[in-house]
Amino acid sequence: MKPFKAYLIDQRDNKTVAGFANLTEDQLDKGEVTIKVAYSSVNYKDALAATGTGRIIRRYPCIGGVDMSGTVAKSTDPRFKEGDPVIATSYDIGVAHHGGYAEYGRVPADWVVPLPKGMSLFDAMALGTAGYTAALGVVRMEENGLAPANGKVIVSGATGGVGSIAVDILSRLGYHVVALTGKESQTDYLKHLGAKEVMLRSSLDLAKIKPLDKALWAGAVDNLGGEVLAWMASTMQQNGTIASIGLAASMSLNTSVAPFILRGACLLGIDSGYTAMPLRRRVWERLANDMRPAHLAEMTRTIKLDDLPSVFDEFIKGQAHGRIVVSVAG
Repeated sequence: MKPFKAYLIDQRDNKTVAGFANLTEDQLDKGEVTIKVAYSSVNYKDALAATGTGRIIRRYPCIGGVDMSGTVAKSTDPRFKEGDPVIATSYDIGVAHHGGYAEYGRVPADWVVPLPKGMSLFDAMALGTAGYTAALGVVRMEENGLAPANGKVIVSGATGGVGSIAVDILSRLGYHVVALTGKESQTDYLKHLGAKEVMLRSSLDLAKIKPLDKALWAGAVDNLGGEVLAWMASTMQQNGTIASIGLAASMSLNTSVAPFILRGACLLGIDSGYTAMPLRRRVWERLANDMRPAHLAEMTRTIKLDDLPSVFDEFIKGQAHGRIVVSVAG
């Protein structure tokens, strides 16, 4: 294997520095499966890691990119053979194990998912961790009793990667979706994805959140945390269910037990990082079938690996919407 390009994140004088470097195979981390990377993606977590805005990286230096899709170049595990199309996301990838922003990656076989039939390597990264997380949240909510007949489902941070895909998936499954956003200019975009209603965050009085407010939602997908999540909890219907997915606004949650003991509301924590493999594979299979977003191509743009550094600020400044696929193989 010839030296290959990688986007390496390091730390010098307690400051994060990142840039392209040429690496060799022996510099990859240990693992049974070596992947010739075709595509990666950009998630909020990737932007935090690359810019040092968040304490995401747990080991330096580290190739960024929590997602990768490609074909198996080498494998010492009998479950995978050369040429197999595969997906690897989450676990320690891109934070404590070299990630997908490189022409090659090597990971433990237990982190690898065979590409589902009917899904391309490109589509896998158009979904990426964001799509997988959105789908996992919906699956967990369904397991907790959510169904279209129960009532409306609200999605916060609706123009982001997770939010956009959640709106699309829920709409496809027959739910009445309400998209909550701070971007009035994206109203048409959200309705095109399937939102029946678009609610602006500016319409909420988050300074006066009641322990129990008017019951509005059968389900909620929250990407923000903080006051928005507290408001969602106070407005859940009887036996409503919330999927807590993100912390784009705040890691804090100041609420009361009232929604949980008086309305039976459930708050589900969605950890996409270390999902057990049987459930992980089931979610990816559903993303290739009944949960496949209808507007995935329209919410996705593609950049070259060389252009990667130019997009991180969009996420940090809250300006990104939809999904960004990184074409690694060119």
